[in-house]
Amino acid sequence: MAGKVFFSVSMSLDGFIAPESAEELMGKQWMELQQWVFPLRFFRENGGLGQGGEEGHENDIARATFERTGASVMGKRMFDAGEKAWPEDAPFHTPVFVVTHERREPWKRLGGTTFHFINDGIETALEQARAAAGDRDVRIAGGGTAILEYLNAGLIDEFSIALSPVLFGTGIRLFEGIDASRIALEQINAEPGKRATHLTYAVRAR
Repeated sequence: MAGKVFFSVSMSLDGFIAPESAEELMGKQWMELQQWVFPLRFFRENGGLGQGGEEGHENDIARATFERTGASVMGKRMFDAGEKAWPEDAPFHTPVFVVTHERREPWKRLGGTTFHFINDGIETALEQARAAAGDRDVRIAGGGTAILEYLNAGLIDEFSIALSPVLFGTGIRLFEGIDASRIALEQINAEPGKRATHLTYAVRAR
């Protein structure tokens, strides 16, 4: 049985998931957006940042997101930023399919992460990710453009947002350009956390 296709992102209160400039993707503003996840025990262990860290429900959320994911899909912009920032043991530990026009051989990293570069569009990337994931889920890892393309194509089953108490003012909006005439949402869950509110929605055809 095939798994679900989902995305899970942190979002500012004014609707942004990343700074406008790729050079600022790992900068101060982005760090503030992601502040809920950095202290977590699972995040620290999975990212090779050492032992210790906070446990509890938000730690469980981070772990469950990782454990349900059998493969990931991302856009070239996210890969370019991550290629410079991820450690040699990249934090995915599953196949990752990069939607790009660049032709490149698979890039193998430690810990089971291999990046595959797909030149035939989002559907081909998803098809290969589904095959790699087996009965686990496929995560559309980002960035905003890739998520929007999959949403507008009707290929997302559900998504989660960690709504952080941060204001960006400008940047990349999660739903900028969404085809709202085709998409309806059903709220599955809403939970307050120490540093973010966690919202989960099923995606339905309108």
